[in-house]
Amino acid sequence: MPQRYVGLAMKRKEDPRLVSGTSTYVDDVVLPGMLHMVVVRSIHGHARIKRIDTSRAQKFPGVVAVVTGEEVAAHCGPVPCAASIPKMKNAQRQLLAVGKVRFVGEPIAAVVATDKYVARDAADLIAIDYEPLPAVVNPEKAMEPDSPRLYDEFSDNIAFNFGFESGNTEEAFKKADVIVKERFVNQRLAPLSMEPRGVVATYQMPDNELVVWASTQVPHLLRTQLAVMLNVPENRTRVIAPEVGGGFGAKIDVYAEDGLVGYLAKKTGRPVKWIEGRGENIAATIHGRDQIDDVELALKNDGTILGMRVKAIADLGAFYSLFTPMIPTLTGLLAPGCYKVPALKFALVGVLTNKMATDAYRGAGRPEATYMIERIMDVAAQKLKMDPAEIRRKNFPQPNEFPFQTSGGVVYDSANYEAALDRALELADYKGLRRKQAELRSQGKYMGIGLSSYVEICAMGPSAAMPGGGWETGSVRIERTGKVTILTGASPHGQGQETTFAQIAADEFGLEPDDIVTIHGDTARIPSGIGTFGSRATAVGGTAMYFAVQDLKEKMKKIAAHLLETTPDKIEFGVGKLVVKGDSGRSMSFIDVVDVAYNAVKLPPGLEPGLDATRFFEPSNFTFPFGTHVCVVEIDAETGEPKITKYVAVDDCGNIINPLLVEGQVHGGLVQGIAQALHEEVVYDENGQLLTGTLMDYAVPRAHDFPEFELDRTITPSPVNPLGVKGVGEAGTIGSTPAVVNAVVDALAPFGISHIDMPLRSEKIWKILKGRKAS
Repeated sequence: MPQRYVGLAMKRKEDPRLVSGTSTYVDDVVLPGMLHMVVVRSIHGHARIKRIDTSRAQKFPGVVAVVTGEEVAAHCGPVPCAASIPKMKNAQRQLLAVGKVRFVGEPIAAVVATDKYVARDAADLIAIDYEPLPAVVNPEKAMEPDSPRLYDEFSDNIAFNFGFESGNTEEAFKKADVIVKERFVNQRLAPLSMEPRGVVATYQMPDNELVVWASTQVPHLLRTQLAVMLNVPENRTRVIAPEVGGGFGAKIDVYAEDGLVGYLAKKTGRPVKWIEGRGENIAATIHGRDQIDDVELALKNDGTILGMRVKAIADLGAFYSLFTPMIPTLTGLLAPGCYKVPALKFALVGVLTNKMATDAYRGAGRPEATYMIERIMDVAAQKLKMDPAEIRRKNFPQPNEFPFQTSGGVVYDSANYEAALDRALELADYKGLRRKQAELRSQGKYMGIGLSSYVEICAMGPSAAMPGGGWETGSVRIERTGKVTILTGASPHGQGQETTFAQIAADEFGLEPDDIVTIHGDTARIPSGIGTFGSRATAVGGTAMYFAVQDLKEKMKKIAAHLLETTPDKIEFGVGKLVVKGDSGRSMSFIDVVDVAYNAVKLPPGLEPGLDATRFFEPSNFTFPFGTHVCVVEIDAETGEPKITKYVAVDDCGNIINPLLVEGQVHGGLVQGIAQALHEEVVYDENGQLLTGTLMDYAVPRAHDFPEFELDRTITPSPVNPLGVKGVGEAGTIGSTPAVVNAVVDALAPFGISHIDMPLRSEKIWKILKGRKAS
């Protein structure tokens, strides 16, 4: 049966309830007798807590409970970390600070009251006596022996060392005709989802059941961690993720506030709600990036790469969140990018500083890898006087070399990098742009063209590489009425899984997408799952669902074959029916087969009644989407302002279920990647004070800051899953940042500039240009 819906640009099934305001988010949850929690946070980057006086707050009318670190630590486990590096220091923290605070925004006390305004007023009455300590926010200074130590029990602030060598880098650099080197800094970023974090919890007696509503990407992981933190049996813990207003990786984590709300619901015997404010969101929700990479590339005179060396420093912040130690190691896996790099040496130091923890932010280790390899490729092209497109082309592995074993230790599944590059150059009119650039330079105008050819690691992933497991679950039930219910462990926050999963199942069963409902985000209804992150929802969750569909199709074929007096292998699905191959006159309607399955009287011997199947899918490998982006900028030499005048993105995410949703994901990713290149940065001063704690200070770009994006795609199916999909949720973020920086540096090449650290704001560019003359 030909596909009718897979590949169709369908509007999302989810949208009517979202745009009409009838959806339920965490803040819409209101329970009888509900209390509200407010958190008192550290105002110092580093300090000892000498005394906490809560007496006035406890007496405040409407206050039900006030808790501090010692009490909570006696009843609850620490903030969880699921990732581990050999010989890693144990830098975990309690839900509320005990004895010491290590970053501005760290929770110290919590107040629960009859409404949030009472709780806020009471929180203001808590007196905390601090002994300020020297803070350290620069990771390189934090590595020095005499640096202030965040943890008294540690001899230094180095959390871990991680590294590997593939091939003989010493020999590669000896043979090199040219060696280029540069330092690349990925600044710290705030994920800033539209909906901040939020939690509601109720502890129900006499069943001793904890029910939690949370804005989370991983309800099942949150259930497990809450059970451990709060000493509640996991089979008595239920987590519900209602509508989630964005996550970008930040809602993978399990936070102190999640545990606090659960503990306080248990303590007070009443439901408790906490909704994060935007200031809290910037200070106390995980940050992303914050990595320094010193990169050396060894090449022949013709541009062939011989080897690469990377020394990376990852600023982890003050403690480990759920996956903190793992994220910068992904940079090493993807350090070669989409190139043949015969020899690679990667050395990473994870460092503790007096800042909020870093963890997964859209791309999570892969943007850092792509940025450094794509920038060093441009540095090499400039040194060798080669066209940036041609030095890339020269080092691509060819399609017939896949699966391709990289020096980063992973095996790329499938690709045609040259096809994506050529399509991007064609769409951008690359040769015409170079001619125009030469003309403008002769007139004293500065246009730059930046390329970025990227590959990313997606469909997280094989369990051997994933803390907590990399599988996913899918259950499919055909109801007595012939309608279909899908239950998935993948938990969406904007991806459109209710639509794409329905498209896949509709084509397989010969039904309409409106016949299919997808349920997610409730651990009582979906017993097992991992969640949505790392562009894994369709490639892993969708595949689990697909296999469950196949199980039901095989059962239905057996039923139809029995009644049509043939064999199951001669039955195929048509639109709304099952048909004998080559004999369209012999068929049964879909609903008639369903009826037989449930009435059971006419079932073939050995078949159980019902149509319900569950599958776990464990991928054999990651998937590796790729693409090429082309960015064109113009620089105002008087003000330094960079303006993007053209942006072309050609991405390859394997087979496409819904082109409309793919374009939406790419658009969002491009905006965030370009924002890193030009605008955004979390900044602390030397005392650990957060200087960008509001949206007045943290420069989030607006719609008019971006051009119209020109999007296209190549299609190289993945062999890792039967759908042939790779994932696309992070592609735009990964490919865009180096394309923009390469374009700006290219524009400024006449001034002798070979690199500028992000963000490339106009003031920074103006200061660099001041006093320089173009050649």
